[in-house]
Amino acid sequence: MNITQEKIDDLNAVLTVKITPDDYQEKVNKAIKDQAKKMKLPGFRPGMVPSAHVKKMYGRSILVEEVNTLLSESVSNYIQQNEIEILGQPLPKEDETQFNWDFKDEFVFQYELGLAPAVDVAFSDKDKLTQYIIKVDPDTLAARTKNIRKSYGKMTNPDVVADGDVIFGQFQQLNADGSIFEGGIDVTTSLRTESVKDASALKALIGLKREDVVESFDLVKAVDDERQLVKILKLDEENAIIPESKFKVTVKNINRLEEADLNQEFFDKIFGEGTVKNEEEFTAKITEELESMMTQDADKKLAGDLYKYGSEKATMKLPDEFLKRWLKVANKEVNDEELEKGYEDFAKNLRWTLVENKIVKDQKLEIKYEDVFEAAKARLDGQFRMYSPTPLTEEQLGQYTAQFLQEKENANRIFDEVKSSKVFDYLKTVISLDKKEIAFNEFEKLANEA
Repeated sequence: MNITQEKIDDLNAVLTVKITPDDYQEKVNKAIKDQAKKMKLPGFRPGMVPSAHVKKMYGRSILVEEVNTLLSESVSNYIQQNEIEILGQPLPKEDETQFNWDFKDEFVFQYELGLAPAVDVAFSDKDKLTQYIIKVDPDTLAARTKNIRKSYGKMTNPDVVADGDVIFGQFQQLNADGSIFEGGIDVTTSLRTESVKDASALKALIGLKREDVVESFDLVKAVDDERQLVKILKLDEENAIIPESKFKVTVKNINRLEEADLNQEFFDKIFGEGTVKNEEEFTAKITEELESMMTQDADKKLAGDLYKYGSEKATMKLPDEFLKRWLKVANKEVNDEELEKGYEDFAKNLRWTLVENKIVKDQKLEIKYEDVFEAAKARLDGQFRMYSPTPLTEEQLGQYTAQFLQEKENANRIFDEVKSSKVFDYLKTVISLDKKEIAFNEFEKLANEA
């Protein structure tokens, strides 16, 4: 076998692979013999089908399979052994060569390669970014405290609707003249007063009692959220048509989630027995948890800013035409318009990945399996806690994590996340960080504007 590389330019090359009968005949003969041992044909005992008979019937398809396997392995090994940094995967070069696929043929294949560019992006203390130190403001602390107390509170059914209650009632669609629309929407459903954004509509609901009726209620204006309206009116999510008409509302019941009392039973339920003993310690614990969450939010913001800043520095050229062809082969459902529209974002991400890879290599940043395992475990733990207040045992979580990482796609994704995290931690020690304190509510506005 002979493999040669021809560089077209700094970003493109062509591999030519010549395969002779000496390269494949032994493999093909073995495959034919193996097939003969497994084959069952009338007139022959099991495992006794002559190889010549198998070759006559299936020889060509076996030859094609073995040559393609040999070709794939040879190209992959050549790229690794010669340390050729490629982008995407080798693409068979389009030509009109036709093979007879005879057992004495010599085959010549050509592959296009997209070569990785040289990465000359460097960072130093001259690169400056803002690192936000988020402080817990009174409003955020109060909202978090209220949310936790409600999560462990109890449901009651008061006589009169107040702000924050849930109204359970009948909603009947009306005609323009205020009469009931025959055949229209008529559902018994729940409406959270927190979902009502229109002040005048909320005012019409506050103070209602069981069996009270609102003769004409503009639900669409009151809620002003299509997804919530679909759920409230129990419409088909796939083909939802939200009516512009008003509704007659008859109150059937009122639900209120009372906040849990700040007592020892509540503290023990949240933090474990004896961990928190009074309201002051409770507030300190909630503040500590919020600050931890806010540190993560600040890091996410800094990582996003660093990606944006670094991507603007990473202006190296890519083998664009090759990559577009490769993307079309790898994603057959993507059309030309979608490809052109999304290519710049793809190229931007790819350039940053090349920068990350260079930093990992130059700084000898080690990514161990233990790092990937712990990152995956933390991810799964967070997901499980969203659905169950009782955490999994370490043994259970470890088993789920090992199973999760058996999927190659999951393992690759977590590996990339760990790599990005290590690069991020390294760059934080290199660039200049302008630390700036900011209240959480102000930080939220800043993050939403980004």
